[in-house]
Amino acid sequence: MAICVFDSPLYRDLFHDAEAGKLFTDSAEVRAMLLVEGALAKAQGELGVIPLESALFIHRSSMEVQVDPAGLAAGTGQSAVCIPALVAAFRKAMEAPEHAQYAHFGATSQDIIDTGLILRLRQALTLFDQRLVELIHALGDLAEAHADTPMAARTWGQVATPTTFGAAVAAWGTPLIRHRERLSALRPRLLRISLSGASGNLSAMGPKGPEVRAAMAASLNLADPGDVWHTARDNVAELGAWLTAVTGSLSKMAEDLHLMSLSGISEIRLASAGGSSTMPQKNNPVQPGITMAIAGMLNGLNTTLQSTLSHQYQRDGASWLMEWMTLPQMVMGTARALSVATELAKSVAPNIDGMARMVQDPLDLIYAETISFALADLMPRPEAQAATKDMCKTAVADNIPLRDLAAAKWPDIDWAALCQPQNNLGEAVTLAKNFTTNAKVLD
Repeated sequence: MAICVFDSPLYRDLFHDAEAGKLFTDSAEVRAMLLVEGALAKAQGELGVIPLESALFIHRSSMEVQVDPAGLAAGTGQSAVCIPALVAAFRKAMEAPEHAQYAHFGATSQDIIDTGLILRLRQALTLFDQRLVELIHALGDLAEAHADTPMAARTWGQVATPTTFGAAVAAWGTPLIRHRERLSALRPRLLRISLSGASGNLSAMGPKGPEVRAAMAASLNLADPGDVWHTARDNVAELGAWLTAVTGSLSKMAEDLHLMSLSGISEIRLASAGGSSTMPQKNNPVQPGITMAIAGMLNGLNTTLQSTLSHQYQRDGASWLMEWMTLPQMVMGTARALSVATELAKSVAPNIDGMARMVQDPLDLIYAETISFALADLMPRPEAQAATKDMCKTAVADNIPLRDLAAAKWPDIDWAALCQPQNNLGEAVTLAKNFTTNAKVLD
């Protein structure tokens, strides 16, 4: 097995996401860092920090020069960062030492690497937002179609009271709307350049340093942080927490669908299911399994990522390296989980007969709560609960429906009417319709 399943040719169709994968290749990283170097030089030239002619040459070269990431491996292995090797290769490729000498003027490796990361994360955030909208729309359509389709609600894995499949779908989708709102709030905090110099005080550029930072930020269409975040990694940690929360919500949906597809329950059918090498009758819930596995992985990776908040002094090595080892996998996993969840939402087929079978309990145990509240109109609530609990025991022991047992003692109540799904749905239909309305207005 490959060290990382996301980049494995064997497991490509199981875990890899092509769109997110493009952002986290060595070539994509080098390209982003060169663009940062070009933007830095352009800003410095416009403000007279370096000669304007050299700045424009460096800026143009940053968009034209190709640097092979493999050629930077030895230098990266020695320095733990690729920038010394990248700058040397960039200067050599320009073939104009009189201009190339001004490349990377006054910046530090972390400025270039972190800003290059933010350029790629900006594209990832856009991808996440687009996929969230697509998934929420798909779940909204599903909730609308089954707003009043009765099914058994379960608490602690046991049948509880009637609800609707639409309400269950709404419970999957509503957190995703909130996650999208959180993403919108996170975006301006995360999408900021880094330009603080060797130890965070931008001293090499003199009094024009802040102006260079602002101009560079504008050139890259990112925010000027106005401060140093070399070791203040709270925004990166916030992104990690967001990624973990999103995949956790997707895992809840996946696990419910997994359970609803179990043999003997069969409340839904999965359009895309996996086969067994030896049991031809099986249709394994592969898509829910992928989603749950990714969510579990992100829980572990997020623990590591949050621990990197304790960067030491003004610059750190180990904590920064741990970010590199965790964050790309978290981004890839979230992208893949969103894609799989959308496929599930668009293709899942509710088995209405299977759902009805669970609601049509021959002993009426699913209506025990309804019966206890009806009796509470005739007696104190504790007595009503006790009477209903005794009837439940009798129903199971003697195979007699609850409505018949209740009718024998309290014949003036229409127990048959009370013990119908449509009379026990509460706000379920409203919840489904409200979610559908909220889903439809997303832009």
